[in-house]
Amino acid sequence: MPAETPHLHLLAKAPLAGQAKTRLSPLLGLEGAANAHAELVRHCVANACKALPAANVTLWTALDHAHPLFIELREAFGVTLSAQPEGDLGARVRHALNSTPGPAMLMGSDCPSITSALIATCAQQLASFEVVMLPAEDGGYGFVGTQQDYPALFEGIPWGTQRVLATTQQRIEALGLRAAYPATIWDVDRPEDWQRWKGLPASM
Repeated sequence: MPAETPHLHLLAKAPLAGQAKTRLSPLLGLEGAANAHAELVRHCVANACKALPAANVTLWTALDHAHPLFIELREAFGVTLSAQPEGDLGARVRHALNSTPGPAMLMGSDCPSITSALIATCAQQLASFEVVMLPAEDGGYGFVGTQQDYPALFEGIPWGTQRVLATTQQRIEALGLRAAYPATIWDVDRPEDWQRWKGLPASM
């Protein structure tokens, strides 16, 4: 671990039917998709708190900031809850990273492939690199760590497209920053992703 342990931020929607993980609904239904989202959030928070002290973990909430899931996680793990601000994904990511002093990291709450060991590796690498990132198989990324504020990494990015990672890497290069990419990960967006995580046959 670096001398200064980074703070880890997680972004999570409340698991409301019809508003969370809706692309899983063809397989699970709207209620089932919301329950799947809740399971993913629990899994990711548990991994975060296994890798870092709970005092270094903040869960940024959306849709319903007082949802029982968020209260459950705060009581079970001792994480801090904060409400996500308005704005696009880049604005919310940058706000979270800058909300705590020192190096900071952020991950989505739907990336079960980001293990506690991988979080610890990223924290270690952030001591030697300005940026640490876990590219995702879909052309985005599921985790980013920064030593300080780099606005260009989060402004004018084509969020939700396959160009997110490539565009961000171009910005990193243009800024002359040293970046580490310890592993490629995948997140759970589609029915086949859920089946992959659960080890279910794709025909289900």
